[in-house]
Amino acid sequence: MKKINLPTKITISRIVLVAVLLIYLGICTILSLNGQLGDQYLGNSTITVPGLVAAIIFIVASMTDWLDGYLARKNDQVTTLGKFLDPIADKMLVNSMLIFFAVPVAGISGYVFVPAFCVILMVLRDLIVDTLRFVAAQKGKVVAANIFGKLKTVFQMIALPFIMLGDFPFSYFDADWPVWVRPSMIMIYIATLMSVISGVIYVIQNGHVLKEEKSDE
Repeated sequence: MKKINLPTKITISRIVLVAVLLIYLGICTILSLNGQLGDQYLGNSTITVPGLVAAIIFIVASMTDWLDGYLARKNDQVTTLGKFLDPIADKMLVNSMLIFFAVPVAGISGYVFVPAFCVILMVLRDLIVDTLRFVAAQKGKVVAANIFGKLKTVFQMIALPFIMLGDFPFSYFDADWPVWVRPSMIMIYIATLMSVISGVIYVIQNGHVLKEEKSDE
């Protein structure tokens, strides 16, 4: 049996980190709802201890996304298993956090959260695009990525740690602003817009893969 190479092991480590992050946040949420988490804010900032730990784990996991791809290309270690696991690990990391932070949990991220409609649009976009890719792969075709999809990922990866940190460091000057116009929220809105635009482009450019091919008789 062929051994799993280093880039794929790093991808698997990202999946493990997602599981660790979800378990940690789940425990913190239960403690917060039961009033057992206490005042975890660091000084006068909006950063909580659980939020800081979550942000660190998320950033480390995000870095592995770059590292596994870099090593796979550099050492010519691109494998079928790696290509299968990498997008799954990415979706697990981002979408699980989007869904989790759709509800504000005071003990973790203050009252900063990801608007539910943004989460719905981004998750639906991923489902549609992944379905197109699956159908295209069944027909031996490749669904090419577009710049808007990459920008969507960049803004998601940047925005989520700020959400976890309760909008820090922006919270020093936007504490009195409505939540929906804070910088972290604006980044989420941009990520949502990029997600919708990239999804529309995917459908327009690759919708033909859903059509039944005429059989030669």
